[in-house]
Amino acid sequence: MGVFASTDDPGATGHEQVVFCQDKQSGLKAIIGIYSTALGPALGGTRFYPYASEADALADVLDLSRGMAYKNALANLDLGGGKAVIWGDPEQLKSEALLRAYGRFVESLNGRYYTACDVGTYVADMDVIARETRYVTGRSVEHGGAGDSSILTAWGVFQGMRAAAEHVWGSPTLAGRRVGVAGLGKVGKYLTTHLIEDGAEVVATDVNPRAQEWVRATHPQVTLVHDTAALVASDIDVYAPCALGGALNDDTVPVLRAKVVTGAANNQLAHAGIEKVLADRGILYTPDYVVNAGGVIQVADEIEGFNFERAKLRATRIFDTTREILRLADDEGVPPAVAADRLAERRMADVGRLRAIHLR
Repeated sequence: MGVFASTDDPGATGHEQVVFCQDKQSGLKAIIGIYSTALGPALGGTRFYPYASEADALADVLDLSRGMAYKNALANLDLGGGKAVIWGDPEQLKSEALLRAYGRFVESLNGRYYTACDVGTYVADMDVIARETRYVTGRSVEHGGAGDSSILTAWGVFQGMRAAAEHVWGSPTLAGRRVGVAGLGKVGKYLTTHLIEDGAEVVATDVNPRAQEWVRATHPQVTLVHDTAALVASDIDVYAPCALGGALNDDTVPVLRAKVVTGAANNQLAHAGIEKVLADRGILYTPDYVVNAGGVIQVADEIEGFNFERAKLRATRIFDTTREILRLADDEGVPPAVAADRLAERRMADVGRLRAIHLR
């Protein structure tokens, strides 16, 4: 039905497996990256995005799949890390045939990779993919799934932000703080609601007119600014990047006025070394893959048979994980991103090695 090319040389990336998938008739071009199965099958969403080139798509899937391994490890899940990208404009290319073709490729991995929603894919898409594969989560309630994973993603980000507030200001609340939310999409809108309910003042931006209309109608007290550059440079206590990655870069960090950065976006650090620049400026950065793990906790719960209250309780523990990472960072004199990496790598090594224990 198509092309299924695989590379099993971890080489420069450290990945266990990277596969390139193509079905010319439906227009599918996808890449699936499996970074680690040390803790269990790799779990990570499918991003449908019009990348400028295949090289850009590959770079994104490699970064995202690695991040998922660390995220799942710190979320205390018995799951490894993987990710997939479908290269193209979902508005033009997405179809039943394309999604089902993609599902066939996922099924061909025989359970090494479970997929779910990400940018450009939705619960309804997972239901279509599931017609061809067992290895899909983030399904609709009608099909026994958890529904919208953004709900617990936002809840987890809010818990991480509470832990950061406690670390910086001594109290686990955002009441009286000015929080800048960049992106009012799937997660940002729920996060905004949590913040307002907690007593925070919210400043926000989004390029989508529908998102702007939503916040004006739902939370008229939110101040909307023109773009992310204006948001970053404004007088805010907390910056919450909730759109695409690379939000913390050489342009934004030098002008950032916030004391805390806690957001839902993946891969917020544009390059290595930015975490040290943040620390040198006295800005506390809570690693994105720690605080945005609520979504993967939610979809992972489907594998057991979804129970919302159980999943929410697990996502609430992001507060404790974030607090532990911030304490470790202070004790070891390293940025929180380094402390989080160390904790994740320790769990992958300690638990992953147990697979070698068996009776002959």
